Amino acid sequence: MATFIEPKILKGFRDFLPPAEIARRSLLERIEACFRSYGFAPIDTPALEYAEILLGKGGGETEKQIYRFKDNGGRDVALRFDLTVPFARFIAEHRAELSLPFKRYHIAKVWRGENTQRGRYREFTQCDFDIVGSDSPAADFEILLMMRNTLQAIGVGDLTIRINHRGLFNRFLVNLGIEEKSVEILRTVDKLGKTGREETQRLLLELAGKDKAQEILRFIEARGGFEETLQIMTQAAGGDSPESQRLALIRSFMVDTGTAGSFVLDPSITRGLDYYTGIVYETFLNALPDIGSVCSGGRYDNLAGLYSKENICGVGTSIGLDRLIAALEALGKLDTTPTYSKAAVACIHEEAAGCYQALADKLREAGIPCEVFLEPGKLTKQFILAEKKGLRWLIIPGEDPLADPLTLRDLGKRENRENLSLEQIPGIIESQPL
Repeated sequence: MATFIEPKILKGFRDFLPPAEIARRSLLERIEACFRSYGFAPIDTPALEYAEILLGKGGGETEKQIYRFKDNGGRDVALRFDLTVPFARFIAEHRAELSLPFKRYHIAKVWRGENTQRGRYREFTQCDFDIVGSDSPAADFEILLMMRNTLQAIGVGDLTIRINHRGLFNRFLVNLGIEEKSVEILRTVDKLGKTGREETQRLLLELAGKDKAQEILRFIEARGGFEETLQIMTQAAGGDSPESQRLALIRSFMVDTGTAGSFVLDPSITRGLDYYTGIVYETFLNALPDIGSVCSGGRYDNLAGLYSKENICGVGTSIGLDRLIAALEALGKLDTTPTYSKAAVACIHEEAAGCYQALADKLREAGIPCEVFLEPGKLTKQFILAEKKGLRWLIIPGEDPLADPLTLRDLGKRENRENLSLEQIPGIIESQPL
């Protein structure tokens, strides 16, 4: 008796049936079109890297979550946990082949062994875009503007991008005399939204003592308009500085482009990874704030220096595709059109399959995505099959598919249009709303 292996997948990993994958691909196409419209070029990197490449500057939390193992050659390797660290290695390795500033985007899967929840999985897709080789505030702002405009172009609705500056936060810690604990404090503050104020306060008390913990809480809880919050932060950090000036300039760019309403200065935004050095940001959907940030990033001026003597600055962000899809589904805004095809050619006689394909090719050449049904059967069954596939039209050929008049079945209205020529069909299909 045959022994079967139970079909199953690992926790935090998923299969995608055609309707879900089609929705993902459609969304990715729109995202990619936005990236290209800003002049960003695509790249790709290996899923598997040497562990030392990925862990060079990732931080303690990353090391706990990374999928790391010895390969068959005994090499210490790991699956990439994001697309930014491999990109830094990519830049160091291919610097001579690239012109700076270099604008890239990279859409690919990454892996993290973390707890699963709504919109968060262990295998997931990130959509990254970065500018390297420019320290200009204009580069910071272009990334921010792309974040806003890309998300709005795919129909997420109102959003808020919360921004901060790591450098200004660090100046504040220097002013308090606790800069040596900056890494731990930044990570603690980064978890404020997850752990809550009480737990954050407890951890800060352990790190900095009562008085300084209260100062940190006052700093990260500063609220008001952008300019008002910036003034409070600047004073707490010891006065005017290049970091506060940069934030003020970026604010002027927001005003100039009419996008200021989408941005909030939030001193509690710190980002947990060690490689961020400048502006940092997270994006929240106003109608669904509990799902968390759907797009996050920042400036990482020293990251490429881990792999090269040349210090190449950079700024970028990442859209978490799976969390974004979960949000769009919850808001009823995900395009779930079940197929790319608009029409199909019915199969009347199996031996005429070549003619049916020739007929479908003519329709494709005319701009009508069209498939061919492969097995003969009653037309009513083929109508049902077409409807299950989400098709609006079924072409019913005659005995001579390429010569006889055709019948066009409108599955939406459940009616036929008869005695049509092949040349008439594209115009009829295109003239009807979906």
